[in-house]
Amino acid sequence: MTAKDIMTREIITVSPTMTVKKAAMILIKNQISGAPVAGKNGKIVGVVSEADIVGKRGKDVKAIMSKKVISVTEETPVEAIAQLMTTHKIKRLPVMRGDKVVGIVSRADIVSAIAMGKHVAIHTPVYDL
Repeated sequence: MTAKDIMTREIITVSPTMTVKKAAMILIKNQISGAPVAGKNGKIVGVVSEADIVGKRGKDVKAIMSKKVISVTEETPVEAIAQLMTTHKIKRLPVMRGDKVVGIVSRADIVSAIAMGKHVAIHTPVYDL
């Protein structure tokens, strides 16, 4: 099983110039805990999460977003995704095709795959993700 099998394809992105308040409203409205930050050219320049909104100060998204983007490709095995999430203590990974974001995989996507009985050979306990 790979990222393309479990990823969410309707990607909600925010802008680096968006206010923190507006970004928070987008997360709440869409019932998500984080989103990729896309620049004017559509390139992913960061990720913003609830933790960033709660724990950092700034007026706009670029001031609080995580600038180090860890991403995967559509062919990345779910086991490798789970390992990246555990190692880097992150909850979501953009799925990229070149410079274009084509999906996002969250811990919830992995948990859903396991709950639906899909074979996911995770060597790390799920509760440690």
